[in-house]
Amino acid sequence: MIVAFSVSPSGSAHDGGPSAGSEPDSVHTAVAAAVKVVRDSGLPNRTSSMFTEIEGEWDEVFAVVKKATEAVAPFGSRVSLVLKADIRPGRTGELDGKVERLERALDEA
Repeated sequence: MIVAFSVSPSGSAHDGGPSAGSEPDSVHTAVAAAVKVVRDSGLPNRTSSMFTEIEGEWDEVFAVVKKATEAVAPFGSRVSLVLKADIRPGRTGELDGKVERLERALDEA
């Protein structure tokens, strides 16, 4: 399965919690904490400006999403999680495979 997710804090950081970032409207420090969890997981992943994608089995992917969400919690009084999943049993390597098929189709168009 591939899961694309975005997690970010809102509200004031808990007492003694880290700052959300050097810019008042930025959450890049909190997002970095979540992305570090994903990268440390060892699962195939990719991060873009708005989402992080991770590929693996259901239980391992959702365990990483949970840990990434927990990593953001100290940065605010609440956490927002947006998630989209492509569940395709028996398939692996789709993080790159889907993009490669798209590029081939564009080349043929």
